[in-house]
Amino acid sequence: MRSKYLPLEPHPDSCTPETFREWVGRHEGEPLAVDLFSGAGGLSLGLKRAGWTVAAAVDKDERALETHRHNFPGMSLSLDLGSPGDREKLLSLFEGVKVDLVAGGPPCQPFSRAGSAKIRSLVKAGVRDQHDLRKELWRAYIEIVLALRPRAVLMENVPDMGLADDFRVVRIIDEMLEDADYATQVQLVDAWKFGVPQHRRRLILLARLDSHEFRWPAPSDDKVTLRDAIEDLPPIPMGETGEREARYSSRRKLSAFAREMREGAPKGLVHDHMTRPVRADDAELFELMDEKSIYSELYETYKNDPEKSKLFRYDTEHFTDKYNRLGWNELSRTITAHIAKDGYWYIHPGQPRTLTVREAARIQTFPDGFRFAGMRSDAFRQIGNAVPPLLGAAAALAVKAYPKDSVDEPLQPFWRTVRGELTDWATRIREGAGWSALPGSEMGRPQAAVAALLGTGRGGLGGATEVMVQVRGLDTLPRAVYKKLLDSAPSVAARKSLERMEVLAGKRKPWEDDDQVIKAIGFKPNEKAVFRLLRDNDLLLASHGAIRLAERVAGTAADHESGSALNDGRVNLSKLVGAGDEAPLRMAAVRLLSLTNCRVAGPICSGCPLSDFCASKDALSEQALF
Repeated sequence: MRSKYLPLEPHPDSCTPETFREWVGRHEGEPLAVDLFSGAGGLSLGLKRAGWTVAAAVDKDERALETHRHNFPGMSLSLDLGSPGDREKLLSLFEGVKVDLVAGGPPCQPFSRAGSAKIRSLVKAGVRDQHDLRKELWRAYIEIVLALRPRAVLMENVPDMGLADDFRVVRIIDEMLEDADYATQVQLVDAWKFGVPQHRRRLILLARLDSHEFRWPAPSDDKVTLRDAIEDLPPIPMGETGEREARYSSRRKLSAFAREMREGAPKGLVHDHMTRPVRADDAELFELMDEKSIYSELYETYKNDPEKSKLFRYDTEHFTDKYNRLGWNELSRTITAHIAKDGYWYIHPGQPRTLTVREAARIQTFPDGFRFAGMRSDAFRQIGNAVPPLLGAAAALAVKAYPKDSVDEPLQPFWRTVRGELTDWATRIREGAGWSALPGSEMGRPQAAVAALLGTGRGGLGGATEVMVQVRGLDTLPRAVYKKLLDSAPSVAARKSLERMEVLAGKRKPWEDDDQVIKAIGFKPNEKAVFRLLRDNDLLLASHGAIRLAERVAGTAADHESGSALNDGRVNLSKLVGAGDEAPLRMAAVRLLSLTNCRVAGPICSGCPLSDFCASKDALSEQALF
């Protein structure tokens, strides 16, 4: 059942490219922001709440732009930022216009973890052309940022984007900003800590030219529950789907969240409180569920009941969580664009139906006065794709300008300085015994294979030096050298590990390709990662030791039993490793330091090249005394 299209008129203070200069003149003195890949305007609304005036929003989604144009002043532009011509159009509109903030959530296609070293070598040799960077929208985003050179930058994306490719895209963006003299911060943020009533973790990258300080508002441990968020909205009679316009329920007391959401909306009226029709058998099944119910387990409970077993229409082996009922006293599951296609992940906590457009908007923290153009499915998609405005506002406040933040000299970003010291140290020790633990010209396939099998670096460089010397300078593994390897093994366990190389002893062809070596030896996951790293592949080897070192330098601490804490640690590690051709060298240096100097107990700070920058140095020095 399709809903009717909702057309929306432009905001009274909206403008076109032709009238933009006049509009800028009327808003002289206001901090102007540009929202790229804006969608319906969740991030724009957050910027507005934090004190910015959104001068322009850019997207390709016409329904979302109609929504944005209605709810915000300024320009709402339909441009393809992947097109150089469209980027030039946008930049030409801002010639001579001072932009204070560029924000946005560019789609970020992760890099492949494997093969980066091979591609880089082929490009350098002229065998392969450089990838067409214009098609990568995050590069379009950063190109516009660097051209406009705003005082501050805010980029939002899902954590999976960073985790999928070891934060490589994020590291590149971060380093490009630091090279342009921006101080930067990368955070993994739980939206509920800033008043968003749902489980939602986002990756936020911030940058600013005027200060090293990022002043986030204080997060709260008090959760806004679904009861706080949507219980005041009127119930929908069984079998009905709601209305574009309805009366609020009469309630004597509203939650603080509900009062805030009603501000600015027409008095007494709620709009877009409409959902999809639900099949009678599904509604009956919904009544059997609570927020802890799992579809497959529920089937096991009722499979022997002739009437209730008929309600299960899906294969429980493949659709274990087909339905999800929300709980009044809980946070909602993450609202995504999937809600436009299937609302059965979002079953109302008190009625046998799925969420309405207004309920989904509330959970995303859009106020009730915010309208969405198009049909019901258009509204759901726009809501699911949006940045929660309250989260956007919190991130924006972290880069808000204060008079004392003004600087006359270019900033010296902390992590850029640390990376420089780390690179210099690794380059120096690689010229000596460090060649056996770091990527470089002497780290061929035989050397990397031996190092990966021995875990070179554990306990110091000396432990495996005699073994590594046996293969120094070789492109293959002659049988005579293989026997010397075994004889020089420092332990029975080391000898057993090296015996796995017998399949390649005396052969030439398999040594011509990294993947063949990996397959022939049968590397375990960690061994494979070490091999690829030593072969100059750009990856984060996020061991507990490497994360520990990065956290100590950053001055943060995390419970390493927590998966989310490990992900936070990867952010610090990504800042320390950075991007570019030297990133593998730095990652290997971090690994080496974590195994030698920066141990769990008794760290040796005096020999660490990062000691001058380590926020935890004093505490670690005291620890070493006891």
